[in-house]
Amino acid sequence: MIKYLSALFFPGLLVVLFTRVTYNRVIALILTVALIAASVYKGYTDSFLLIVIDSFSLTVGFWYSKWLKDRRESRI
Repeated sequence: MIKYLSALFFPGLLVVLFTRVTYNRVIALILTVALIAASVYKGYTDSFLLIVIDSFSLTVGFWYSKWLKDRRESRI
């Protein structure tokens, strides 16, 4: 159960964190996908459902980082 909850929140948070660090949403997405690919390679992601939940979380994190950027630019 903890794997599924982690897969739901952590990839999206990583995209937002990497976006804040690199100032580029695409680079942040690539870095997060690379981390997920490494976890799949090591065997930590053992079911297709976890991959689907990771993908959903990545999509939400990517959207949220765009929303934050647009919100910040509208204030300026």
